[in-house]
Amino acid sequence: QVKLVESGGGLVQTGGSLRLSCAASGLTFNSVFMGWFRQAPGKEREFITRISWRGGNTYYADSVKGRFTISRDNAKNTVYLQMNSLKPEDTAVYYCAAAQIIGNWRYWGQGTQVTVSS
Repeated sequence: QVKLVESGGGLVQTGGSLRLSCAASGLTFNSVFMGWFRQAPGKEREFITRISWRGGNTYYADSVKGRFTISRDNAKNTVYLQMNSLKPEDTAVYYCAAAQIIGNWRYWGQGTQVTVSS
């Protein structure tokens, strides 16, 4: 059974930083793409970033480019999202996801809340 568990969310002031983690189990971690998404109240889920199997390739949405960094530790079956220069519009539930094929995000975590106060 595949399980993705996010952690690290919380309340932070504008300009602050948070680091999210997503621990994976039940899958061959070094053979899947990992991604982060977010969903703000009343809005659709938004893709943020993804990272390739070994971490050599990353892709970011324009909304977070230059502020967020995705990384992974295959030895720990964990993907991270370092979020800097946070803005109130970054407030959302953040989800990690896994895909064997880019775009086919088959497995999802339960989400972790990030709230950025102004």
